[in-house]
Amino acid sequence: MSRIGKLPISLPAGVTVNVSDDGTVTVKGKLGELKQKIDESVSLKIEDDQVVVDRKSDEIEHRAKHGLYRSLINNMVKGVSEGFSTVQELVGVGYKADAKGQILELALGYSHNIFFEIPQEIKIETVTERGKNPIIKMSCADKQLLGQVAAKIRSLRKPEPYKGKGIKFQNEVLRRKAGKTAGKGK
Repeated sequence: MSRIGKLPISLPAGVTVNVSDDGTVTVKGKLGELKQKIDESVSLKIEDDQVVVDRKSDEIEHRAKHGLYRSLINNMVKGVSEGFSTVQELVGVGYKADAKGQILELALGYSHNIFFEIPQEIKIETVTERGKNPIIKMSCADKQLLGQVAAKIRSLRKPEPYKGKGIKFQNEVLRRKAGKTAGKGK
């Protein structure tokens, strides 16, 4: 039995889970509504304030999907009740971030500014304090969407290992390298 798959998902107050005939799970809560299509090899039982995920057989494919769908549904429940957030930091001289509505304007040392459109589901905020690195704060009920957008923003200027310049997550530890050594001659 899958360690993750056999754990029941507890439903907080105000969160409802519905399963349609075509295998779509709908989770509603105070922060919104999320939908996910699940495989036929996995079934859901909703009892009291818990959701239990079961699988049809012990085939390798069914065992793999058991834990996967349990995690996806758990993330949906957590997303509509608490939400997810991520904080990114721009490290570098002259790097700037400014959010105007759902458009994020980034100055990352290129010859032009980058305009990045943020999906409507994500709330974005930029913080710029004097003497500190600019910060991008994003929050959303959908963990997958939030992670995908954060990864795309990070890919615009990945942190480099020598000076650490680039876009990094706030508590991310970067692996740093030593630069060239000065004069090896005798």
